[in-house]
Amino acid sequence: MFSKILIANRGEIACRVIRSAKRLGIATVAVYSEADAGALHVELADEAVLLGPAPAVESYLVIDKIVAACRETGAQAVHPGFGFLAENPAFVAALEAANLVFIGPGVRAIEAMGDKIESKRLAAEAGVSTVPGHMELIADADEAVRVAGGIGYPVMIKASAGGGGKGMRIARDDAEARAGFASARNEARAAFGDERIFIEKFIEQPRHIEIQVLADAHGTVIHLGERECSIQRRHQKVIEEAPSPLLDPETRARMGAQAVALAEAVDYRSAGTVEFIVDKNKNFYFLEMNTRIQVEHPVTEMVTGLDLVESMIRIAAGEPLGLNQDDVALTGWALEARVYAEDPLRGFMPSIGRLVRYREPQCEPEQGQRLRIDSGVVEGSEITMFYDPMIAKVVTHGETRDDAIHAMQEALDGFTIRGIRHNLNFLAAVIAKQRFRDGRLTTGFIDEEFPDGYQDAAAPAAARAAMIAVAAVVQQRTAARDRGGAESATRDHWVVRIGGAAHEVALTPTDDGTRVAGAAETCVVESDWRPGMALFRGRIDGRPVTVQVDRRAPGFLLSHGGAEAAVQVLRPRVAELAARMPEKQAPDLSRYLLSPMPGLLVKLAVAAGQEVKAGDVLAVVEAMKMENVLRAERDGAIAKVHAEPGASLAVDQPILEFA
Repeated sequence: MFSKILIANRGEIACRVIRSAKRLGIATVAVYSEADAGALHVELADEAVLLGPAPAVESYLVIDKIVAACRETGAQAVHPGFGFLAENPAFVAALEAANLVFIGPGVRAIEAMGDKIESKRLAAEAGVSTVPGHMELIADADEAVRVAGGIGYPVMIKASAGGGGKGMRIARDDAEARAGFASARNEARAAFGDERIFIEKFIEQPRHIEIQVLADAHGTVIHLGERECSIQRRHQKVIEEAPSPLLDPETRARMGAQAVALAEAVDYRSAGTVEFIVDKNKNFYFLEMNTRIQVEHPVTEMVTGLDLVESMIRIAAGEPLGLNQDDVALTGWALEARVYAEDPLRGFMPSIGRLVRYREPQCEPEQGQRLRIDSGVVEGSEITMFYDPMIAKVVTHGETRDDAIHAMQEALDGFTIRGIRHNLNFLAAVIAKQRFRDGRLTTGFIDEEFPDGYQDAAAPAAARAAMIAVAAVVQQRTAARDRGGAESATRDHWVVRIGGAAHEVALTPTDDGTRVAGAAETCVVESDWRPGMALFRGRIDGRPVTVQVDRRAPGFLLSHGGAEAAVQVLRPRVAELAARMPEKQAPDLSRYLLSPMPGLLVKLAVAAGQEVKAGDVLAVVEAMKMENVLRAERDGAIAKVHAEPGASLAVDQPILEFA
């Protein structure tokens, strides 16, 4: 076994690897950029080495610097995590040349599976079902149109070296094929340094289901069941679960056997994932193989009881797996939700800044349920524009799928993040959908359930009543604190203004808590909440409830069950007068093209005085490794240019002004 390993990554996956290594008694070395000098993974590791400036191309992606860090610290092996150099065969070769061990598969497997065209050829030879398509490289947009027409729309245009949703576009006609080819190639070149493109048939109503495999150097290859990863946005996974609500034991066994056959065909060693696209009739087709640990690996660990990072380390050290396929059993159900620094109300644009307040959920799951948080941040951490915007992963486990969903709802309600925008309410809104509860999932779920984009969810009647009752109790206790005295010992009257409606409520103290009449039906609220607490934890008529409470003068911002509401709680006479106040009108910004996110202006497609048509490309902004194309919403003319290519943009910074 190794005595010291280096983790060539950052964030939550670096912290995750460090924790498993420490359990094995292995010393750890972290690497970091100047932007990550105060990062959690640096603090957790036994040693840390500075690689260079913030941009990954000058730090985390510089192979020579990683090798030098190993020599400097005496690390014997390197765990790559995911992303960065995790699937770079040149990195593996460089480590081997330096007599260092790569905690992952060999060069041959990475090269074969990293090239989507070659991987599909090998998959077909190994007897794995594959998607119909044109596996030859596409030279230009004209050829993309010809090939797509031959396959039959819709098609998926994909980067050969792609991953993480980058370099992928769906085309449903010639125009989309032409535009999609250009965008996919540009994005692939920027993300992977490889602009090769191929095209395959797009499966309608698809589900994304993957099989986890483990293989040692002694000839043992097994699978650990599947993960359902169909809840995606822009081809990036948002919520995952294990097992899949679609599969039956027979389909699981057939998919697992094909995944094992592919791993054997490339002499695979380590943990890996074979991804399939599955239609509603359980027909499945090979998509790709990821030759690394996956972001969503915790759900597999939850249902199998195995530590996949530990398995990777032991395999790399030459140890046998010590188990066979018959030893693998799936117990219960697990869900994972990815918490991102992004603003769902602004098209999921990245949000950067400092975590002014960060509290991971501390709620006690009910009997038979478990909660796990994988994160790489602490309160005060900085979310920058240089790296992936993931903050944390929330993972829950229960005896049944409903149990796991219930535990996830409680966890999301109890997660406190301040200082940046985040997607907690969006995640809660997704799992609250009846279609999600029923397990009727597809990769188009988010687009279909939120056709006009995500908006603040309207709270269901029961949740709305709970928020009204909580708001009244919160205001009563805040008012008592401000008076420097105790809460009213008699009946107390307030008006709660929420969602454009006003609700008169009466609060009366009881032996158990506070009776609230007027929220809907009369209820009793119990809680030890005091002013300043970000979470209202308590019970309403004996049922547990958690509500986010954020003071926003002149009221509160409450979040619960995926719904967010600005609330004012006023005395009846004040509410009467407030209703007569005119609303402040927002300034007209329609004449400007504003940057929807902080990022780099990589392209400006127009000039002052130029006429534009609706749909014309105006600018391209790059943020957190993704290109975002900004288009004209209507016909018009450019009056003035406010930013030039290469400029670092702040959110809402003007780029163009229309005449």
